[in-house]
Amino acid sequence: MAAYATATRGLQQLLVLSALGLLVTGTPRPPNIVLLLMDDMGWGDLGVYGEPSRETPNLDQMALEGMLFPNFYSANPLCSPSRAALLTGRLPIRNGFYTSNGHARNAYTPQEIMGGIPNSEHLLPELLKKAGYTNKIVGKWHLGHRPQFHPLKHGFDEWFGSPNCHFGPYDNKVKPNIPVYRDWEMVGRFYEEFPINLKTGEANLTQLYLQEALDFIRTQHARQSPFFLYWAIDATHAPVYASRPFLGTSHRGRYGDAVREIDDSVGKILSLLQNLGISKNTFVFFTSDNGAALISAPKEGGSNGPFLCGKQTTFEGGMREPAIAWWPGHIAAGQVSHQLGSIMDLFTTSLSVAGLKPPSDRIIDGLDLLPTMLQGHVMDRPIFYYRGNTLMAVTLGQYKAHFWTWTNSWEEFRQGIDFCPGQNVSGVTTHTQEEHTELPLIFHLGRDPGERFPLSFASAEYQDVLSRITQVVQQHQKSLVPGQPQLNVCNQAVMNWAPPGCEKLGKCLTPPESVPEKCSWAH
Repeated sequence: MAAYATATRGLQQLLVLSALGLLVTGTPRPPNIVLLLMDDMGWGDLGVYGEPSRETPNLDQMALEGMLFPNFYSANPLCSPSRAALLTGRLPIRNGFYTSNGHARNAYTPQEIMGGIPNSEHLLPELLKKAGYTNKIVGKWHLGHRPQFHPLKHGFDEWFGSPNCHFGPYDNKVKPNIPVYRDWEMVGRFYEEFPINLKTGEANLTQLYLQEALDFIRTQHARQSPFFLYWAIDATHAPVYASRPFLGTSHRGRYGDAVREIDDSVGKILSLLQNLGISKNTFVFFTSDNGAALISAPKEGGSNGPFLCGKQTTFEGGMREPAIAWWPGHIAAGQVSHQLGSIMDLFTTSLSVAGLKPPSDRIIDGLDLLPTMLQGHVMDRPIFYYRGNTLMAVTLGQYKAHFWTWTNSWEEFRQGIDFCPGQNVSGVTTHTQEEHTELPLIFHLGRDPGERFPLSFASAEYQDVLSRITQVVQQHQKSLVPGQPQLNVCNQAVMNWAPPGCEKLGKCLTPPESVPEKCSWAH
């Protein structure tokens, strides 16, 4: 943990500036930044990670020309908290994108949740504006739908997309369909002006999102303006969709069709950067917000490779993500880094690319990965796995310790809701909330990536790892100041409901109240 705790930022800044040539040439235009964030795409969905159909040639080529991260993690096994973590560089427990209702697994759904990203948080686009960047988000925002949470209020100059995913279609009365925006103007709704055919899976949304990205890049290049493009599309989130030329073209069904169209789109974005002659001045990173949603598999869910379970869980399948860094002329081609990476690192790394430092008035959980990308450095650091406000697990090096295990409730499981289909591991994948804080379940992820064989409590290896991880957890919890839980802020008209056998809650929850496990209405 010495490297994790020691302040090395000054040395890292010199390394980065030297690599970019800024120490010699003065202050040229800072590099462009393109973050490609997928939705529910699994670690095992790319050919370069071993997907046997090999239907991602552009992403595989991106990896061959850049750096692949096999040990890269989301900050949460759900969409909205992980997106908040990416744009703030902070764990959801710090930035407020969590709930406190019993190891919650709430996502943000605008008909129900009324909270959003707090004004007190410093988002990446807000900070990049200080260096003259023009910022655009294309696709899914997911950090609040009320006006004060709008992306243009938090540093973005342009937006084409939606505050949420393409759920629906709804009845347009009690629950209207999700709106689509161009900047401040609502230009339509999913299933209405922006149709999605649930029977065939046809939708033109990925093509619209691609064109928005290409047009933005061309415009900013013509203006000679540094830009930040946050391309957050949602085609691989159920119900999955693809445009007509890609439907029926994959060996993996409709989900594979969506992946093929995404791959083609990424190829077009990278090709444009090369054709414009700006690829060497553009840092690009590809990843996903959380693991594949196995609850939607096999027809509409992806693959988490050898890892246990999927989205909504804190097993490896829920939080280990595909990740590729691409920056020709700076990141040497054909590299694989075993650095433990986090989606929060994209905040700190992007600031470093822009020549900026992260805010010093708060704890930033993301590391600057440029020394890893440019020089091959590997830094010691932990990965924290949260569900709601509960620390479920910690990874340090090759070892992962589970303090709590829980997939979903027996009630949900008996209704056919299964986040770990075909992957029952006795004593590990549990349908009650099992506490292991005194004797954590510890796995060696190198020998056992599927988390099937916990270390013996009596072994010397277990005792050594437990001692080291305990110190890390104590240090983390000592400095932890939880933010106000934004996903507790709900619409009382909608949330005044409970599943069969539970009393109506009658109000929204605020700490320290919590929902009994059997009454969890989390989505």
